[in-house]
Amino acid sequence: MAPQNPIKVGPLKKSELDEADRIFRLAFATFLGIPDPATFMGDRDLIYGRYRARNVQAIAARDAGRLIGTNFLTTWGSFAFFGPLTILPEYWDKGVAQKLLKATVEKFDKAKLRRTALFTFPHSAKHVGLYNKFNYWPQSLTALMTYTPGPEPSSTSAPDSRIAFLSAESRRAREEAIAASRRLTNRIDKGLDLSDEIRSLLTQRIGEVILTWSRAGSRSELDGFAICHHGPGSEGGTKTCYVKFAAARSGRGAGDRFSRLLVACDGFARSRGVNIEAGMNFARVDAYCRMRAHGFRATGQGIAMQRPNLPGFNSPDAYIIDDWR
Repeated sequence: MAPQNPIKVGPLKKSELDEADRIFRLAFATFLGIPDPATFMGDRDLIYGRYRARNVQAIAARDAGRLIGTNFLTTWGSFAFFGPLTILPEYWDKGVAQKLLKATVEKFDKAKLRRTALFTFPHSAKHVGLYNKFNYWPQSLTALMTYTPGPEPSSTSAPDSRIAFLSAESRRAREEAIAASRRLTNRIDKGLDLSDEIRSLLTQRIGEVILTWSRAGSRSELDGFAICHHGPGSEGGTKTCYVKFAAARSGRGAGDRFSRLLVACDGFARSRGVNIEAGMNFARVDAYCRMRAHGFRATGQGIAMQRPNLPGFNSPDAYIIDDWR
């Protein structure tokens, strides 16, 4: 006989956000063995801000109307990733995650995305096996890296380059910069577009978008940009500058442009008096080595899984920072 109140999946409601945040912290704290779930990730927010973002869909699993799990689907143009996917511990191993994943994959397929992805625990055969059931394949590890900016160097950029904060630009200049960022990422991976992610950060005032420019004849060219979360309600919280995404323009000199972008991020973090946290996939070999040389150190790691099993922008010639949490 079928259960009277089968678990159902649908959109997450605004009225459920507090409970969604509690489940998120409880689930991770339980898995990681953290005694007090409220301390997991401190004042960093991965629930409320994503719910408000136009490029994120939030779905929920309910048992007889009771919220028991959630998942967040983030779209960056033709690419998307999901997470955090969290379930109340008392509902673990009861098929709830599979119901959320089924709904997630259906939404991704309907959107006709080129690739979708996730970040999970590399040591957990249970997690990797679950996602593999939905044709997500484990690839390279992603290092979670931290860095404490030192004193400001005497020279922070090349003579023909400049650093700008997007929030300080005029409306017209902002739109031009966002369009330039879209062209930059499209050159790295066709269809990759962080426009909505940038606009969400600016609208919510949860950080800054750092831009590095250089002169190309009579015009300026965007060399790189970094979406940095910091402050109340951000994914970095008040104690961290979290580089959610950053990219340097591809082609000859890309490595040096990436290094200058790291220096620009230093300046922002230094002005806020905080450390930097950033994710780097090991497949981006030179970018990872440059972060290590800059002073970044790995404090944890996860594994990138993609569907279909293609490298995308996790490749040696990509100078991108992200971790898909």
